[in-house]
Amino acid sequence: MIQRGYRYKLKPTPAQERLFAQCAGVCRLIYNLALEQRRDHWRAFKRQTGSSISYPSQARELTELRAEYDWIATVSQTCQQQALRDLDRAYQNWFKGIASYPSPRKKGRNDTFRFQGREVRVRKLNGTWSEVRLPKIGWVRFRDTRPLRGKVNNATISLAPNGWHVSFTLAIEHDAPANIAPEVGVDRGVANTLALSTGERISVPASLAALERRQRTAQRVLSRRKRGSKRYAKARARVSALSARRARIRKDWHHRVSLDLARRFGTVVLEDLNTKGMTASARGTVDEPGRNVRQKAGLNRSILNQGWHIFEALLSYKLEERGGELIKVPARHTSQTCSACGAVDSRSRKSQAHFVCTSCGHFENADTNAAKMILRRNTASMLVEEGHRVSVEARTIGEAKSQTGNLRPSGRGRRVVITFLPAKSPLLHAERIPKNSSYVAKQLLPFL
Repeated sequence: MIQRGYRYKLKPTPAQERLFAQCAGVCRLIYNLALEQRRDHWRAFKRQTGSSISYPSQARELTELRAEYDWIATVSQTCQQQALRDLDRAYQNWFKGIASYPSPRKKGRNDTFRFQGREVRVRKLNGTWSEVRLPKIGWVRFRDTRPLRGKVNNATISLAPNGWHVSFTLAIEHDAPANIAPEVGVDRGVANTLALSTGERISVPASLAALERRQRTAQRVLSRRKRGSKRYAKARARVSALSARRARIRKDWHHRVSLDLARRFGTVVLEDLNTKGMTASARGTVDEPGRNVRQKAGLNRSILNQGWHIFEALLSYKLEERGGELIKVPARHTSQTCSACGAVDSRSRKSQAHFVCTSCGHFENADTNAAKMILRRNTASMLVEEGHRVSVEARTIGEAKSQTGNLRPSGRGRRVVITFLPAKSPLLHAERIPKNSSYVAKQLLPFL
């Protein structure tokens, strides 16, 4: 059983659009009232009742609120209950430490509401159009771009800069087949969005750069408008439309590329990158201001424009659906290590695009070389290519991967690693590992 989301563009009537706005506004109000209650009144509630505020207690109060106010009762109760569930899930994630504290929902940013799957019905009209029946709203047409499959768990209505959309969450019966396709290493970069160990290099569409320039122009126009005026609203809508168009183009490209990789390869190896840390601001503090702030801001925009995280998320579920596997390995020194001899030297990276090994003279595109090293870090057997012997480093990484599934750096000790060259002359270089003499001896003995 797998969970998949199908999104379609709605074509509501003007009356239905008003109902959509009303439902989104009421659900947003219920969410914010419940958030205020949990944030500011939980102590008084616990003194009076002896228990904490939870979803069941707020659902009971919602029933009383609907009986008191008709304009709240006109909106489906399920949508309001789903808003309370969203808040409860947000608090659970905050308690677990995997999300920040819940924030209030805002008009223009959180225009959304959700129905349970048992309450909605979908029927086909023709080859292009279908319609969905929503409680207290009626039948709404949508552009049918692909057939639904599986059982509908819920339906979410949301407002985007280009109109209202419906997203169906589906439970689909699926058995992943055995995948015997080859492996590939993928290096994510800025100049080349993706570089494969096969030698292929893929980049995001060039139209994104042109749209970014148009968006910056629109943002400068917006900055000169008076807040609250009609011209401000028009300029803000223009900026939102351009930003949403960029996001759609980028996401479509990631869908197509990740699907192609999932079909061609059984195992995809990526670097374990901390994108959030890599795109942190360099401004620093008032006492200790940062350096090269503008340059770092430009690099951050370039990294975020590539969409590394969304590519990883899409590729993960597409591989899982086809019986494949996504593996992440440490990114340390992948761009400075020679894929032919294993020598680590920062001087080998001559430029962004050129890699010339200072030890063996091997030259190759720098991103392709890094992708090959990423692939080799997956398992020791991948290091045996073109007659090369397995190095101590490769054996260590292979054993760690088989035990934990993802090797992570640890410790502050140092060790000497022997990497055998094609000419059978050992190259010595140092890497960080835990301080453990017996561990080092165990790894070196088979080669001495």
